[in-house]
Amino acid sequence: PGSMERSNKLLVLVLGDLHIPHRAIDLPPKFKSLLVPNKIQHILCTGNLCTREVYDYLKTITSDVHVVRGDFDENTNWPEEKVVTIGQFKLGLIHGHQIVPAGDPEALSNVLRRLDCDILITGHTCKMRAYDHEGRFIINPGSATGAFSPMTPDACPTFLLMDIQGPKVTIYVYIIEDGKFRVEKAEFTKPDAAAAPAAPTPSS
Repeated sequence: PGSMERSNKLLVLVLGDLHIPHRAIDLPPKFKSLLVPNKIQHILCTGNLCTREVYDYLKTITSDVHVVRGDFDENTNWPEEKVVTIGQFKLGLIHGHQIVPAGDPEALSNVLRRLDCDILITGHTCKMRAYDHEGRFIINPGSATGAFSPMTPDACPTFLLMDIQGPKVTIYVYIIEDGKFRVEKAEFTKPDAAAAPAAPTPSS
């Protein structure tokens, strides 16, 4: 059951920089209440989980969990970077401590080109960002726990859900700020989608 729903809906959870247990005890209860099993098909995590327990928790949400290694992760087997294809999108994943200066748009643009992906997902700064760049998209999900960072001392907890449908992705940003929960929305469509011939509609 649910296989039909799964075939036409690709929900991707994007999160990172949890820093559990060093800088945060756990995910906010509001976030945990949203992240229930069998609703999300893929998880992309920018790293700094930092422990096995956090990874095991993510595996209870979906079995398809992709993680890259952050500079505080205990697991040295996770790769530094990874490219994952989901639906029509190639998604590049990197923690971001390799980017100097941190979060630098030019350096991120170079990684985006080198990995040749449609969307680059990066972390490290603990500050949520999502922006269009030369027909591609760069996303930083921020810190899912609002963990303290020297770069973002006032970080608030954030994570993203990407709803991928064909050449279009709708990005839902979940934020807790000053104790209040809100959701923001952004959209990105692959630029070459407009040029591609439309699928023939079945004649009735």
